[in-house]
Amino acid sequence: MKINVGILGATGNVGQRFIQMLENHPMFELTALGASHRSAGKTYEDACYWYQTEAIPEDIAKKTVVPTEASHPEFENVDIVFSALPANLAQTIEPEFAKAGKLVFSNASAMRMEADVPLIITEVNHEHFKILETQRDNRGYDGGIVTNPNCSTICSSITLKPIMDKFGLDLVNITTMQAISGAGYDGVPSMAILDNMIPYIGGEEEKMQTENLKILGSVENGQFKDGNFKIGVSCNRVPVIDGHTESIFVKTTEEVEIEEIKKAMDEFDPLKDFNLPSYAKPIVLRSENDRPQPRLDRNTGNGMSIVVGRVREDPIFTTKYTALEHNTIRGAAGASVLNAELYVKKYL
Repeated sequence: MKINVGILGATGNVGQRFIQMLENHPMFELTALGASHRSAGKTYEDACYWYQTEAIPEDIAKKTVVPTEASHPEFENVDIVFSALPANLAQTIEPEFAKAGKLVFSNASAMRMEADVPLIITEVNHEHFKILETQRDNRGYDGGIVTNPNCSTICSSITLKPIMDKFGLDLVNITTMQAISGAGYDGVPSMAILDNMIPYIGGEEEKMQTENLKILGSVENGQFKDGNFKIGVSCNRVPVIDGHTESIFVKTTEEVEIEEIKKAMDEFDPLKDFNLPSYAKPIVLRSENDRPQPRLDRNTGNGMSIVVGRVREDPIFTTKYTALEHNTIRGAAGASVLNAELYVKKYL
């Protein structure tokens, strides 16, 4: 029997990606669409501007949107909610759903760095789910809140994980070239980004630095311990619709040959035996000199794989490489759905 799920913030760009990923899902049945009060009471097709190239699923188009209230009858029989809420709303709304016994899988940034909230990338640190026990004790939740990180953090953490496990991390430096969809449909005016590059994304560098350390760290005695490496980040917005590209420089703790790093990345496939519907090979290596490219590679693995190329030696660090992710699929909705799939299969 499928598990009933709902979406908070269902009309936005990430909410729409949740709808696409949950359509005909073998584990989850989408039964509740939550959005703002100005959308509530309307059919979904009347409440939202649909940004995706594929049409709205027919059964969703005619479904009535309800307020994002844990007490609303539409959410009564829902066990899991996926949150695409803005951070300021998530801060108050997500805890209400957790108190009401719902498992909240959140794409919002509001709770990510809380001391008792797991910040999960399924392939990297799913053992951090165990902090939910501490969260429930601390907050009196019958449910719980699980977050996934910032889209750019997901891209870097997945590629750093196999290197860290085999050779250790000492220093990491990252420069991002991030798609405009990461700012939302109205986030970057066209005259600001066309024929241009913006070398600043508010709060992004800090998020990538703190989130990578939390994710690539450990849980000891019910507390998070940051990863033991230094990381610096510079973030840029570029005129690409979807697909965040990152230039990543890594100094390893141990001496290592470049071919060994490539092999570690290529063999990294930790959840292949779980048969998760949304899972794809986490890292896909390209050997061409000019790949990955957003337009050509962002949909690899149905948008769930990180594409890595140009893995080579660096005269200051150990290695450098280019990584690409689909930011609204792997970096947002897909990350939350995959977290929920593994939690249900392994921990529920």
